[in-house]
Amino acid sequence: MNVNLENYGFNEHFQQKASLYNDLFIGRVTEQHRDLYKIMTEAGEIHGTVTGKLAYGAEDQTSFPAVGDWVMIDRIESNKGNAVIHDILKRSSLVVRQAAGTDQSVQVIAANVDTIFICMSLNKDFNIRRIERYLTIAWDSMAVPIIVLTKSDLCNDLEDKLLEIESVSVGTKVIVCSSKNGEGYEEINSCIDAGKTVAFIGSSGVGKSTIINHLMGEELLATSGIREDDSKGRHTTTHRELLLLPSGGIVIDTPGMRELQIYLGDLTKTFEDIEELALKCKFSDCNHETEPKCAVRAAIENGELSEERFESYKKLQREMSYDGLNTRALENEKLNRMFGGKNEMKQMKKYIKEKNRR
Repeated sequence: MNVNLENYGFNEHFQQKASLYNDLFIGRVTEQHRDLYKIMTEAGEIHGTVTGKLAYGAEDQTSFPAVGDWVMIDRIESNKGNAVIHDILKRSSLVVRQAAGTDQSVQVIAANVDTIFICMSLNKDFNIRRIERYLTIAWDSMAVPIIVLTKSDLCNDLEDKLLEIESVSVGTKVIVCSSKNGEGYEEINSCIDAGKTVAFIGSSGVGKSTIINHLMGEELLATSGIREDDSKGRHTTTHRELLLLPSGGIVIDTPGMRELQIYLGDLTKTFEDIEELALKCKFSDCNHETEPKCAVRAAIENGELSEERFESYKKLQREMSYDGLNTRALENEKLNRMFGGKNEMKQMKKYIKEKNRR
């Protein structure tokens, strides 16, 4: 079996990185099941596990392969057993969140994604504060977010909800769709280019699998309808999976998220309006509480900015522990997540250090 890996997103960036390895083969992770990975290679799909060295040196979950990663392996045929993953190529993007629970650990959602479709249904699942959370994660990942509002046939106040979305998503494309009449599906498909990778994220039961089945042209993923109380659908996807679309794009389906805790995010893009207002405050260290000539408080008082949006902004700041991390620590954290190989990470830090000396 001969597989053209360019169909799976193997572009010039990854080709250059892969060429630096001798006696190893390139492959892309399509599924993960605990410590076992499915990897697409030029000879077809093979199972793989990480080397003991890679596992021993891992600092957190971002040091392990994730669905969407390009990895260097020792074989592409299964007649000698599972392949061994020796390294992860530098990622173009990485979508992460804080793992459920209280241990403050990171969970990788997907790697090397070009576009993130943030799905939210227009029934009782609709939550503007949750959209802000998804956007914060999406912008931080280096992928481009697109908001997909599903189940429009169940919504009686679409214009009002679109105005709410517009107030928190300036510059972000919004697509309204429905599985009942096919609305929006062609628009979603037009946003997926050949060789590009997209991921669908959202709460359980919002219709991600239904959209992907439509894009695939077959009922490949299990789906469940919404419950009679209209609160939400029943979650069906149980693991992350990378699929090749007939149109030429690549899609990653993800399990529904019952809670979305942010590990690190980009508030600058999500809350651009508040960040711009803060620049107009009299004091550069303004907390936007009781300080005189605070542009943020003035905007709230005159109705330009809602108190709820500002409270959401502060809550996400606290959640990401911005108070406990300085700029350099945040920069290092981002670099650690984006660069797979430790040698590459050291080189990048050295480059930044030398650049700052000039």
